[in-house]
Amino acid sequence: MFESRMKTLRGRMADAGIDVALITDDDNVYYLTGYYDYLHMEFGRPTILVVSKDASTLLITPTIDLNTAQASARVDRIAAWNDGMGNEWREELPAAVKGAARIAIEPDHMPPSVRAYVNGLVEAQKLEAITPILADMRMIKSEQELQLARHAGQVANAMMTGGRAAIADGVPEYEVAIATSQAGTRKAAELLAAHYDDADMSPNTHFLQIMASGETITKTHHRATTRVMNRGEPVFLCFCGMTNFHRFKLGFDRTFWIGDIADETQADVYEVAVASQQAALDALRPGVTAESVHAAYAEVIQGAGHEYPFRCGRATGFSFVEKPQLVTGDTTILQPGMVLAVDGSVTVETFRAQVGDSFIITKDGYEPVTDHPKTLEEVIL
Repeated sequence: MFESRMKTLRGRMADAGIDVALITDDDNVYYLTGYYDYLHMEFGRPTILVVSKDASTLLITPTIDLNTAQASARVDRIAAWNDGMGNEWREELPAAVKGAARIAIEPDHMPPSVRAYVNGLVEAQKLEAITPILADMRMIKSEQELQLARHAGQVANAMMTGGRAAIADGVPEYEVAIATSQAGTRKAAELLAAHYDDADMSPNTHFLQIMASGETITKTHHRATTRVMNRGEPVFLCFCGMTNFHRFKLGFDRTFWIGDIADETQADVYEVAVASQQAALDALRPGVTAESVHAAYAEVIQGAGHEYPFRCGRATGFSFVEKPQLVTGDTTILQPGMVLAVDGSVTVETFRAQVGDSFIITKDGYEPVTDHPKTLEEVIL
């Protein structure tokens, strides 16, 4: 799988006349080589994948992660660098780009320290972006990736079910977060054991639970706190960060109420959110533009008297946001094999409702990979 991706990249580099690519986004490094560490620039340690169109591949990575790299990276050579020794990660780069007429980088994903060094090493007119090539490669998922998407959907469903069961009058938000993490981890462990030969891949969820309740409901990316939930309040659960199975990401969220709806105006807003997602799904199919799906969703929201909404959704995969995005201006034609998160959402001054799921585009429509009830009656707990 990784070797095939690297071959495809090399071919596209040759077609574009690119001699060398310097890849620094950790998701792209994994996509091409199978290598991932958990430090990267969070600890000030860059990892750089050097790909030549007709030569060997080189992985420059910290010595502290050398054992992991040797076990998982599908590359021709690994150059490990240690803190304070020689030129550290800079040591290999001059030779890697020597003689290259066109060098491609990831401008938005290159650590500033690496970019500054490359700028001093390479003339500006020789630099261009590899990002469009990689984004296009990653749009259409392979069968292996689609299996990951379906399994990620099972993990997401387990988290939603576990979180829903924990929501109740008098319960603090963090208890819901604990429940979702346990449910997702157990389902992920079950799937890894049954379907994957990768003992190093952790099943544990590793993202702070996005949720809000009561008066915090309008805070879109609020994290679980010690706040105690009460009967009649709305509760929002989002798994757009926690759904990360075998590094494959999805979008998934729901709005609930505890016992009943204390403020009945919230019900009408919620129904518009559900209708906006349905309008998007009615438009979702191969052959249409990404922005047309957003337009269908936005028309419902604005037609109900609400403000123009944020994007309807986005592609996902080994990154949280991939190409295309379901938003005005993205004219990408949807194709079978894409994985898209599709939301319905409405925000008013004191309330926010959102429902979201992920889907695989098929040859004649779409296949849902997340599933949880969303009718008003079914989300009153």
